[in-house]
Amino acid sequence: MNTSALVAAATLLGLIGITGVAQADDTPESTPYHYGMPLEIKKVLSLTEPSTPYCEVITARMVYVDKAGQTRDVSYRKLSDACTSES
Repeated sequence: MNTSALVAAATLLGLIGITGVAQADDTPESTPYHYGMPLEIKKVLSLTEPSTPYCEVITARMVYVDKAGQTRDVSYRKLSDACTSES
């Protein structure tokens, strides 16, 4: 095998690897919450937010089951937990 064939093979394998990573991130987008949006929450499944040492506005997510039995995912803006521990 010559050098150009090795470079072509390495490039192809790299592209296949990148495509696999892109396809692995198939998480559905959450619906952004807006004021007054009816949620009709029956059960909260999870609450997640990015960890930060700073008091700042972050985007948190809530996954819940509504009264119709459908699983919903909503994102909302809030102050980080660091804001409650600052003096």
